[in-house]
Amino acid sequence: MSITPFNVPIVPKLKRDTILSLAKRGTRIDKRRLDQYRPIKITLGVGGKAHGSALVEIGNTKVLAGVKVEVGKPFKDVPDAGVLNVNAELLPLASSEFEPGPPDENAIELARVIDRALREPGVIDLKELVLIPGEKVLVVWLDVYVLDHDGNLFDASMLASMAALLDTRYPEYVVREDGSVEVDEANKRPLPIANKVVSVTLNVLENLFMVDPTLEEEVVADGKIVFAFDERGRLVGLQKSGPAWLDLDKSTTAFNLAYSKYKELLEVLEKSLAER
Repeated sequence: MSITPFNVPIVPKLKRDTILSLAKRGTRIDKRRLDQYRPIKITLGVGGKAHGSALVEIGNTKVLAGVKVEVGKPFKDVPDAGVLNVNAELLPLASSEFEPGPPDENAIELARVIDRALREPGVIDLKELVLIPGEKVLVVWLDVYVLDHDGNLFDASMLASMAALLDTRYPEYVVREDGSVEVDEANKRPLPIANKVVSVTLNVLENLFMVDPTLEEEVVADGKIVFAFDERGRLVGLQKSGPAWLDLDKSTTAFNLAYSKYKELLEVLEKSLAER
């Protein structure tokens, strides 16, 4: 688990008091329960030039993920495995808080959380992407773009990333006897997906936890915690932001709540694939 700075704009105390008062009664400004997600929509194949893509909408939050596969070199310490590169960009059009320029710590954090959640449980069987061991492998570029920020970027980005990887169909690469690689555009192959992962984000407000926080709720929170689960129900990633203190009892409560919700996200993902 890593802890990163939690930077939010100054907000009136009245707004925090209102959100906290409602939360203590088990409800929220938008009438949801504390354990309830906003409507989730996944649209596959939205990027015409990408090998795979997905647009995820959780309420008013919108995230686009795209995948490109190309030939490259393996890392020296793992010559017998393909490469996964994850990048995230917080587009200025998504929020007045986002500025143009190089990725800031928030974009870097988002990319790293996604990368770890995909890499640790072996979502992609990278050994299946080797063309010539130690020389040529397939490189999977996963780019995440936040288009509209209304809270809970982690869950939206994780869903978009997983959906885009599952949507990917890339040309077959054929290794010739002379070591050259030929691209066969006529034949398309899916990525060797060995596992599926989703994340569940909880807002922390005093002793209460809120699933799928809106931006308004995130701004007044004491912190947030992101749990990533694979399809077997294993915890494969954990990220905490903000100063909120979590003792063993609160951590257990948070885990149990997140665990109770991950299957709901997997079902939405599976439904989008079935409708593709």
